[in-house]
Amino acid sequence: MINRKNELSVQRQCELLGLARSTYYYKAVEVSEADLELMRRIDELHMEFVCAGSRKLRSLLIREGYAVGRRHVKTLMRKMGIEALYRKPNTSRRENGAQIYPYLLRELEIRHSNHVWAADITYIPMRRGFAYLFAVMDWYSRRVLTFRLSNTLTADFCVEAVKEALERYGKPEIFNTDQGSQFTSEEFTGILKQAEIRISMDGKGSWRDNVFVERLWRSVKYEEVYLYAYESMTEARKRLKGYFECYNTRRPHQALDNKTPDEVYFGLPEKRAA
Repeated sequence: MINRKNELSVQRQCELLGLARSTYYYKAVEVSEADLELMRRIDELHMEFVCAGSRKLRSLLIREGYAVGRRHVKTLMRKMGIEALYRKPNTSRRENGAQIYPYLLRELEIRHSNHVWAADITYIPMRRGFAYLFAVMDWYSRRVLTFRLSNTLTADFCVEAVKEALERYGKPEIFNTDQGSQFTSEEFTGILKQAEIRISMDGKGSWRDNVFVERLWRSVKYEEVYLYAYESMTEARKRLKGYFECYNTRRPHQALDNKTPDEVYFGLPEKRAA
């Protein structure tokens, strides 16, 4: 993006791109092995105690023999993009001027595929690092439509996945997310507005508003991610692709009358043994 051989100075190129010059010169510090182990355990505990904040997680970690302070736990949680899940006050307050949209799914009867799509981001531990997983799910059928992995918490990989979903499956009537900065960005909401899709956002910190995606994260982590230490992003993408294909085509859901997401989404006849 920035070319040191260009006739424009680095400072001028940063100004034109709207970047701070320090951002260009910044070099990411590699996360230590101890912190990677700690982050993985924090993620596991977060899946088990979704309402636990940095204080409670620190207490749980100390009981397991980890010597860690609350501030460090809080720093790692921020890096992982997770927080205690509970409804907080002033949920309609805008941050950095971003528009917050109302939650549209309360008491809504979802009757068919592509009525409501939902999306979210979660932390994925790897052997020598970590990544962020974003997925788009059809709420009615629980089908995972698209997913993307990234090593940064930016909006671009989320936008890319949404564009693919719209190209492959048409568009939903409503698209639901949380109030994360990736989803309140103009880049993300602009795609939905252009497609004339109604935008819905969870109450801040209320995991129940997007409960099916939260259940998906629990399934994918306990059935796939925690069982394997991915060596690279390439391996992670390959294995997650295989997991989601199995999840969509072979894994029956009790809430779907033991049908698979594909059978419900596409209206396919249920496969039964002869």
